Amino acid sequence: MTKSELKDFLDEKVIQYNTLDFIETDPVQIPHLFTQKEDIEIAGFLSATIAWGNRTMIIKNSHRMMNLMGNTPYDFVMSHSETNLERLETFVHRTFNGQDFIGFIKSLQNIYSNYGGLEAVFAKNQESHSMQRSISEFKKIFFEIPHLPRTQKHISDPLNNSAAKRINMYLRWMCRQDTKGVDLGIWKTIAPSTLSCPLDVHTGNVARKLGLITRKQNDAKTLAELDKRLRELDPTDPVKYDFALFGLGVFEGF
Repeated sequence: MTKSELKDFLDEKVIQYNTLDFIETDPVQIPHLFTQKEDIEIAGFLSATIAWGNRTMIIKNSHRMMNLMGNTPYDFVMSHSETNLERLETFVHRTFNGQDFIGFIKSLQNIYSNYGGLEAVFAKNQESHSMQRSISEFKKIFFEIPHLPRTQKHISDPLNNSAAKRINMYLRWMCRQDTKGVDLGIWKTIAPSTLSCPLDVHTGNVARKLGLITRKQNDAKTLAELDKRLRELDPTDPVKYDFALFGLGVFEGF
């Protein structure tokens, strides 16, 4: 396939999968439940955090997270009592448990109280070509308050060679602005051109079959390789191709 043919093929697949139907089976449906900016970004952040494993279970447990917060995530983050936090102790999704959930609520409260919110933290350290250093700096701020060491593993650090799939997916949700209605695009201070594709088993395997990447691991170095190729196809909105790669892998078994 020539570069032009590859672009045409992937553009067609973006159109096929970047539709409202995509929301029905994807955790992006969780932030879509809300209208207030802070509710949307907190709901999105928490659901993206547990987005690994069975998708049906991810969505079910994300809804449970929202229910435990009274379906008012921002109000819960800012105004919770110790008694409110106790009811989070029963939560579990794979290795993310109730104590991790409580730690996340406290860290989010610190970010909204002292840093102006999630968007402000991510926007602060962005670079012109990448959000990976910003993600690393975000992790430092997130865990600057007392926390359980075990909770740190639930936020990846790209500077430690992680592909940081879940946070890159979250940034896609918050920053991509198109007319299709899947990604929410509520953050205006981060350019979609700086975003990275959420690299997981599905997108990685499809990208290899299409010759977009050569490395076998799904790590930060491979992500940089994929970013370079996708930016050649569309410099302003490279992560739109996540829809194509993911759709080909999950829905078509490409």
